[in-house]
Amino acid sequence: MIHLNWTETSTLKQLKCIHANAEKYKVDNVLTPGNVYDVKNETEEFYFVLDDTGKIGGFKKDYFEEV
Repeated sequence: MIHLNWTETSTLKQLKCIHANAEKYKVDNVLTPGNVYDVKNETEEFYFVLDDTGKIGGFKKDYFEEV
């Protein structure tokens, strides 16, 4: 259960949020465009970042660009 320790793991890279306009889900309350987020894990489709709530959230890659 690797996801239980993601907040304590080292950051893989940092990403800048470029938009929070989701088609299906509401993400504008946990992501702020222009902010830089720490990536804790990554899959083919999602980044798992430490979001504005202080928790790990999985978001599609099209919300971000590499810093």
